[in-house]
Amino acid sequence: MSGKVLRQAITSQRRHLLTASALAATHQGCEAAVPLLVGVVIDEAVATGSWPSLAGLLATLAAVFVALSLSYRFAARRAELAAEEAAHELRLRVSRRILDPRGTADADRLPGELVSIAVSDTRRVGAVNGALPFAVAALAGLVVSGVALLRISIPLGLLVLLGTPPLLWLTHLVGKPLERRSAQEAERAADASGLAADLVAGLRVLKGIGAEAAAVERYRRISRSALAATLRAARAHAGHDGTILAATGVFIAAVALVGAQLAASGAISVGQLVSAVGLAQYLLGPFQIFAWAGGRMAQGRASACRVEAVLAAPAAVPSAAGGGAAGATLRGAGSAGSAGSAGSALRLHGVTHGALGGLDLDVSPGEFVGVVADPASAHDLVLCLGREVEPTSGEIVLDGVPLRDLDAGAVRATVLTAAHDADLFEGTVADNIGGAGAALHTALAASCADEVVSSLPHGANTAVSERGRSLSGGQRQRIALARALARNSPVLVLHDPTTAVDAVTESRIAAALRGARAGRTTILVTTSPALLAVTDRVVLLRDGRVEKIATHADLVDTDAGYRETVLS
Repeated sequence: MSGKVLRQAITSQRRHLLTASALAATHQGCEAAVPLLVGVVIDEAVATGSWPSLAGLLATLAAVFVALSLSYRFAARRAELAAEEAAHELRLRVSRRILDPRGTADADRLPGELVSIAVSDTRRVGAVNGALPFAVAALAGLVVSGVALLRISIPLGLLVLLGTPPLLWLTHLVGKPLERRSAQEAERAADASGLAADLVAGLRVLKGIGAEAAAVERYRRISRSALAATLRAARAHAGHDGTILAATGVFIAAVALVGAQLAASGAISVGQLVSAVGLAQYLLGPFQIFAWAGGRMAQGRASACRVEAVLAAPAAVPSAAGGGAAGATLRGAGSAGSAGSAGSALRLHGVTHGALGGLDLDVSPGEFVGVVADPASAHDLVLCLGREVEPTSGEIVLDGVPLRDLDAGAVRATVLTAAHDADLFEGTVADNIGGAGAALHTALAASCADEVVSSLPHGANTAVSERGRSLSGGQRQRIALARALARNSPVLVLHDPTTAVDAVTESRIAAALRGARAGRTTILVTTSPALLAVTDRVVLLRDGRVEKIATHADLVDTDAGYRETVLS
């Protein structure tokens, strides 16, 4: 599964990688040339006592060192650029998939785990590009040194050329445990960071119910598991590098020993012996690069599997062929946020999903409807209307077009669902609400968020911390409601928008909400009597089906179960 992601990361940076590989190969070639030149200096200049030859060869050696230094510098820059750009592109792909209107990329994954995949794992995949040019160059260096040793002595050259493939195969074999341990390390670290983010987000709730000790113990268990996985990965990494270095040392010793025997027998000169020993020592560099690149590759493959799991996650709702064209025919589509937006018609026919058991409901354009249901049915209804899930059976029709025939993005442009626990974003209050002019003013007034803005030290420009934790629960909820109203969507579905505000504020919101949504379709999924009292009619659900439809006042008078639900 990881192969596709790695191939895409590599091919997307082909130009940078080719340039980096050429420069790195130049660097390795110059590295291999140094001991050869030293041998030539000994044989051609020192042994003969020729000062002009010595000066010329030393100048050549200096030029090789300059080329060696510059080629490495620019190769490293190109390789790092390829690594960072590949990681950035992959990070964007992961982010787009997580934010895809079709959903499910975040299914069964905590936010912290998704952040770990989008940051740490994409960086590891990109790092493969940083290692690949040097691995290619190291292989080229081995070939150059092997050919050079062949010119000095055929046995030495054959020893290098024939001994290199087994060492490369050994590098591959010892990289397998590292890959497995790296995958486990990444998974455990993501679990720990995901749980930490989840606990921090719910810290106030945990303190309120006195569950801090249980939460700490749970995090301690996950953290210990992550630490154990990290230590296992570190041991695998040490074993990987140690095995490669040990095998390389034995190989270099064999080359030096054969070279010494050849010199002792007079088969090669003293300068050639120096070159052979220098090349043998040089071989340590390429094999160290192989060990390093093998570790990067193993970690990159493990992370690529996790990235691919997110990218390949099946969508919660299918993509509709021609959905964009169909979306353009929706009444009011594309005009969300304008004062003249018209309401849209919604029709649910036999909708079954979770707690919904064959729901039938018609909502006319511009109607202001309340829905009273048990928490499970309310939750599943909001998910279906927001096109976050596909109903198990039945269909939802928007302005005569089934939602399944529309692209999820086209549906979201017309139908806005606002959950009661909607989060705020880090930034200013104005950034969170959006909108401008009359639409913004109306949204602030209808949600009573204008009072919140006026009470803040810098008004709408007051900074909001992550998830709005710097504000109270009621303030967050009013700003979230203002954000939903500022969109002025043709269809707005509000789920318990006033659970965190006091009764007086709730009554004021109820009185202003209907006027703010005049002419546009609004569905209030709530049990608040203040909100239900201003609706055109109330739909009472029982077991996921419509039990009664009447005004709030009529239901209060005639239905004891309804009275108990909304007035208790």
